[in-house]
Amino acid sequence: MIEGYAVPDFVSDFWNYYVIAITVISILGVMWFLKQQSGQKLAPGEKAALMEHAWDGDLQELNNPLPKWWLYMFWGLIFFSIIYLVLFPGLGKFPGVLNWTSAAQYTDEKTRIDADFNKVMEPFLHEDVMKVAADPTAKEMGNHLFLTYCSQCHGSNAQGDGKNFPNLSDKTWLFGGDPDSIKASISAGHSAEMPANLLGDEKSAKEVANYVLSLGGKPHDAALAEAGKTKFAACAGCHGEDGKGNAAAGFPNLTDDAWQYGGSEAAIVETIMKGRKGGMPAFQDMLGDAKIQLLTAYVWGLGGGQTPAAPAPVAAAPAAAPAAAAEAAQAK
Repeated sequence: MIEGYAVPDFVSDFWNYYVIAITVISILGVMWFLKQQSGQKLAPGEKAALMEHAWDGDLQELNNPLPKWWLYMFWGLIFFSIIYLVLFPGLGKFPGVLNWTSAAQYTDEKTRIDADFNKVMEPFLHEDVMKVAADPTAKEMGNHLFLTYCSQCHGSNAQGDGKNFPNLSDKTWLFGGDPDSIKASISAGHSAEMPANLLGDEKSAKEVANYVLSLGGKPHDAALAEAGKTKFAACAGCHGEDGKGNAAAGFPNLTDDAWQYGGSEAAIVETIMKGRKGGMPAFQDMLGDAKIQLLTAYVWGLGGGQTPAAPAPVAAAPAAAPAAAAEAAQAK
């Protein structure tokens, strides 16, 4: 096994020796061919033999020896390939005497680049996220990071795609939109799942869908909504009896206009029947603290970030009663 790579169970040692054999035989075959060509010479005054091929009446192919510079170039390439296969992986599972791997090189380069980046990031790493979000330099760096790591899902404008990936620039958040919550989402990721077919049949799903639409004051069928009111109990465990969910736990509000997979009757029925499963991958190991700090500040500063709640005031200790104070003084 080459360091950094796991060999699949279905790959036997036969293929290791097969690759080695093919490589060695190919090199030896080319060397034999060049040797044959190197020995081909024309005597003084001798003309090259005319081959059978002719084109356009007067274009002829002559059996001339290969030019010396051409032969030397091929020999040089062969010796280079032999040296390469000794030093680097290429012969089956043989790792090469230098024990080089692309995974190790990637890790080394990433470590070096991260160290250089962290030097630039150091002024921002321990500052308040909201203060970092207001810094033009930090904002520019965060934008570059967002385009590199986040735009594939959330779009270059951070507004998602309207169905599969959430808008990060509005005021609606699952799992929280304050700096600490955003940082936790980027670092550790999240998973969210809506179970499929809790109601049993499409008719019930349609009734509950209309009831959900009624909760948000949207156009709906009143009779279906009334029939779905009691059946909504199967959903209330996550979304609450009022349908407003629990954003901190990842349960969306069903009464607003922020619908991840669509808020029409058909879309809601589809969600109830088929369920949904989504997730945000964890980026801590990939990005590290410095980049996550910048990304947190950038996302928070897009316009939808929530201000952290002020800490609750600490209640003052009640004053000691006069008698208790006198007893304490006598005890001293």
